[in-house]
Amino acid sequence: MKLSTSKTELQTALQKLSKAIPTRSTIPILSSVLFEVNKDGVVLRTTDLEITIITKLQASIETEGTSALPLQTLLNITNELPDKTRIEISSDQDNKVKINTNIGGVYDLMAKPAEEFPNTPSVDNRKSIGISSDSLNDLIKKTLFAVSKDDLKPALTGVLFRFGENELTCVSTDGHRLVRYIKNDYKATEFRGDIIIPKKFLNLLSGVLNPEVEIKLWVGENHLTATHGEDTYFTRIIDERFPDFDSVIPKDNDKNLVVDREALLSAVKRVSVLSNRSTQQIALRLTTEKIEITTEDPEKSSKAKEQIDGSFSGEELSIGYNAAYLKDVLSHTTSQQITIKLKTSISAALFIPTEQTKNTSLTMLLMPIRLNN
Repeated sequence: MKLSTSKTELQTALQKLSKAIPTRSTIPILSSVLFEVNKDGVVLRTTDLEITIITKLQASIETEGTSALPLQTLLNITNELPDKTRIEISSDQDNKVKINTNIGGVYDLMAKPAEEFPNTPSVDNRKSIGISSDSLNDLIKKTLFAVSKDDLKPALTGVLFRFGENELTCVSTDGHRLVRYIKNDYKATEFRGDIIIPKKFLNLLSGVLNPEVEIKLWVGENHLTATHGEDTYFTRIIDERFPDFDSVIPKDNDKNLVVDREALLSAVKRVSVLSNRSTQQIALRLTTEKIEITTEDPEKSSKAKEQIDGSFSGEELSIGYNAAYLKDVLSHTTSQQITIKLKTSISAALFIPTEQTKNTSLTMLLMPIRLNN
């Protein structure tokens, strides 16, 4: 194969494709980017066997062919070239690659046989999903933080997307936190049902989604396909049963705390500086007269206390939280005020925006931790 392109075009493509290169792998070919050059253009592809990314490269073609080049080496060379550099890449039948630049650079390296590169995932019998880039990005940002990192619970390592006739529900949980986000203005297209989309794929999409560029989604037997501009993304769907989240969300929490979200978040951030490093425990002490955030770390003989304004209805309550989890919950809603529905010091609390965004319903659940006496 033989082609020429600009430094900027190649750099942009390789940076996108690097998101599907595994950090460690026992399969050497997965560290490569596959170049497929034919009369229709140049297509580049990477995969880690879970996620596959395909993009088109604007280039002038001299000779058709395929070759699997080491992505990181190619990206490192490209990054160091001046912006207006032209790059010529050629490979022969022995997988020897020569890179020439119009500023006098010549680089020789070895590629791998293209036939060793994994095939593009099969996406037979796929059904379309209608959702805008803006809506998808909003769903990802509201739910991704609560996804579990525990690979022993694979169903929790992704976000549940429940596509109904007139409603889209997204749920994530790690056992400590749970987010349920409902879009009431969704209209189903071909697909209805549940799928669990892996965190890595959603994280990837959130980094590339442009509200001005249409996204198209299709669900197949084992894969989800997304096209966004010139790029195509594939991911395996997590084939597990998601927990019954509705049964976990309490219906009888009778104590209400209404508070300025930013004021509570700021106080938690300051107080938690002196919390125990391992437990990150802080306490909310709630009465009708005051709302107090405290922490104490006997190991360092340190403690902190702040009071903020708010409205609490119900019997006096002291409840403990992991400060990092509490900050996450408070950070991922944009309302000025938040309503926290509580029951006891050992039961789950619900965090609900006092004013919901139009056509949405956001509920976040947080489990407490036992306070040290």
